[in-house]
Amino acid sequence: MTPAKRAVWAGLDGMTAQDAAGFARRVEAMGYGALWIPEALGREPFSFAAWLLANTSTLTLATGIANIYARDARAARAAQLTLAEQSGGRFLLGLGVSHRPLVEDARGHAYARPVETMRAYLTAMGAANYMARQPAVAPKTVIAALGPRMLELARGHADGAHPYLVTPEHTAEARRILGPDKLLMVEQKVVLNTDPVQARATARKMLGLYFALPNYRNNLARLGFAAEEIDTDGGSDRLVDALVAWGDEAALEARIRAHLDAGADQVCIQALSAGGEPDEAALRALAPKTDA
Repeated sequence: MTPAKRAVWAGLDGMTAQDAAGFARRVEAMGYGALWIPEALGREPFSFAAWLLANTSTLTLATGIANIYARDARAARAAQLTLAEQSGGRFLLGLGVSHRPLVEDARGHAYARPVETMRAYLTAMGAANYMARQPAVAPKTVIAALGPRMLELARGHADGAHPYLVTPEHTAEARRILGPDKLLMVEQKVVLNTDPVQARATARKMLGLYFALPNYRNNLARLGFAAEEIDTDGGSDRLVDALVAWGDEAALEARIRAHLDAGADQVCIQALSAGGEPDEAALRALAPKTDA
């Protein structure tokens, strides 16, 4: 099945379970094809996905991403197949190696070489037996991939990639590495605000979480951003503008279109607000129309 071109990416740990279910139903009603949820230090994503799937009827739930250090490969495979069967195929598994602080400091595990560790995990998932009713259609797996080696792994050992905190230029390179037949589902942050000071302030509030993490810093360097641009005042204007689309609806639409034109199959829209909650006004404005 060809994925919908527009999805929503949202952290919902600040909402109650009932409020999160209501949000998922509204995303579904807007016409988005999928809702992507993260795993960090809050809710366990598979049980949360089960709750959201039970409260929707057509929306795909995707993990963006499930941390491979949080559970062994057999557990991830069982969860994937369970959710796919329960939901009639509305679950997409996104896996990632996360980041050293979230693995070592938060979980007490040793953070190993990312590509080799992910390869071994995917191989173990493929070898895991599952002695329960299988879903009607085999579910797909995408992996968080930024650098060329992880993108090559996505091409050879998964169904595609879910790059996060990237630009349309990265999307074009990812498509080149993945080839034409693998899924490319990219996250894009947006701020529906035409005031440059306010919009960038909202963007910097979110971006500051990521600029200290080596995986993202390394990728930004590959994209041509200097350390000074990352470290100065929460990111230079050039860097902020490259990572977060802000302005009126037309400006946000242009960034979404740039990713699609560069080869993305799906753009996962993370609509930022000054208060931290998902900006539903922005999501309504960007809801699928003719390109869905």
